[in-house]
Order: sequence, then structure tokens, then C-alpha cells
Amino acid sequence: MTTITVEGMTCGHCEQTVEEALQDVSGVTDVTVDREEEQVSVDGDADATTLVETVENAGYTAHI
Repeated sequence: MTTITVEGMTCGHCEQTVEEALQDVSGVTDVTVDREEEQVSVDGDADATTLVETVENAGYTAHI
């Protein structure tokens, strides 16, 4: 599992946007988003750098 800190999620739509973007990454098997904790947990074998770039491309600040 990879845990990513995501800044800028303010509502349920933000959570959905991040979740859907990450689910489209090859190798991702499950995504859990918690906007109050500013955390996203990603299961699977996708590269962590790719996951961070995907979140940033969706419009949010992200880091591991």
C-alpha cells in the first residue's frame, strides 16, 4: 500500500475526482480517500511517482 498526502480536497467531489483519477492508473487495485486527514491509500503495484503525478494532474498538491 502507498499512502499519499493530498492537499486541496475540500468536498466530496474532490474525493471522487482523486479516486477516479487513481483508479485509472495501471496496477491500482483499490483507492481509499480521506479528505479530512488529507490522505489517500492506494493498493496495487503502481509506481509511487506515477500516483503523485496523477493526483497533481487532477489539480491537487500531492506528496508521499
